[in-house]
Amino acid sequence: MHISQEGLSLIKKFEGCPVENGHAVSYKCAAGVWTIGYGSTKYEGKPVFGGMCITTKEAEELLLHEMGEYEGYINDLVKVPLHQHQFDSLVAWVFNLGPSNLSSSTLLKVLNSGAYEDIPAQIKRWNKANGQVLEGLTRRRLAESLLFEGQNWEHV
Repeated sequence: MHISQEGLSLIKKFEGCPVENGHAVSYKCAAGVWTIGYGSTKYEGKPVFGGMCITTKEAEELLLHEMGEYEGYINDLVKVPLHQHQFDSLVAWVFNLGPSNLSSSTLLKVLNSGAYEDIPAQIKRWNKANGQVLEGLTRRRLAESLLFEGQNWEHV
């Protein structure tokens, strides 16, 4: 499967893309990691650093390019069938949290057991950065859980 425009919209809304003078600029995310564009931690295979800038078109292209990697994690690790909205939600989640968190998560175990109804609560558990509950992550997890359920998340 591949992420849909709805899944990309969720990622873009919550990742943001800080722009100065028409260019996307690097910034530190809530976890203190340098990122650029829509949450990318690498650019041209190298770690992002402070003071970097790319065009907004490059930021869009970078996000689309990275989606193949994150779609692959869901396609490879999830062993039960998914609807498009469920897939989109999980790609957004793993894009933010990384594949090692997915592969070792209770969320994945619960999902692969077929307990789809328990996944929204599992998604919402991941609302901390550096041990602190963050309002932005709480909102993002709510949006991801609503999307997983096939509900409107855009009001979050």
